[in-house]
Amino acid sequence: MTEPTITQLQPMPDDWQRALAVVAHPDDLEYGCSAAIATWTDAGREVAYVLATRGEAGIDTLEPASCGALREREQRASAAVVGVSVVEFLDHKDGVIEYGTALRRDIAAAIRRHRPELLITLNHRDTWGGVAWNAPDHVAVGRATLDAAGDAGNRWIFPELVEQGLEPWNGVRWVAVAGSGSPTHAVDATPGLERGVRSLLEHRAYIKALTDEDPETYVRGFLTGFAEETGKRFGGRPAVAFELFGR
Repeated sequence: MTEPTITQLQPMPDDWQRALAVVAHPDDLEYGCSAAIATWTDAGREVAYVLATRGEAGIDTLEPASCGALREREQRASAAVVGVSVVEFLDHKDGVIEYGTALRRDIAAAIRRHRPELLITLNHRDTWGGVAWNAPDHVAVGRATLDAAGDAGNRWIFPELVEQGLEPWNGVRWVAVAGSGSPTHAVDATPGLERGVRSLLEHRAYIKALTDEDPETYVRGFLTGFAEETGKRFGGRPAVAFELFGR
C-alpha cells in the first residue's frame, strides 16, 4: 500500500519590512507563532502587537481587574523576549468579544496607525481543523482582522478615522493566519524556537493556572512538538505554519 502524499508547505514571503499581529488575548501569539516573530525581528523587520482584550477572564482564581493587569505585564514581557516593543490593547471585554463594525473599526484604525505589509492573526474558523472547537473570541478577532485589512484602505468606510488623522492604508499585501487547520506556508522555527519557549514562559501565572505540569516542561513539549510536526511538511525543519491570504 502506498503512503499518502504529504502536501508540502511553501516558505513565507520575506520581501516585507513591517508586520502587525492582531489577536484576542495575551498568550495567543506565544502558543506557536512567536518563534517566527523572533526570526523576523532578528532579520531587522518591525513587528507590533495589538490585542483585543487584556485576558482578564482567563484565570479562574483571579478577579478580572487584577487578572487583566497581571496578564498585560506578562504579555509585554513576553513580547520583549522576541524583539517586539510595541504592544497595544483595544480593551474589548474578554470572553464576549462581538464581531461587528466596532471591532472592525478598532482593528482598521490599528492598521492605519502601523501601516503593515504583513498582517498576522489567529485561526478564525469554528474549529482547529477537526473536532476541537475554537474560542468565540478567536473567531471574532480573526474574521474582523481579515475584513479590516480591506477596511483600512477605503476612506469611505469609517470616515471618522480620517477625521482623527488616520489616512487610509492599502498596503497590506498578505494576511497570515496562525493555528489554521489548512496551512499553506511556513517559517523555519529553528532560529527562534528557544526564544519562543522563553516568550511563552513569561505567561507564568496563566500557565500555572492552566496545568499542574512543570511550566518549562509543559511549554517546551508543547511548542517543540508542534514545530516538529509542522516540519514534516517543511523539509524536516521545525516550523511555524500559517494560512496565507493575498490582498
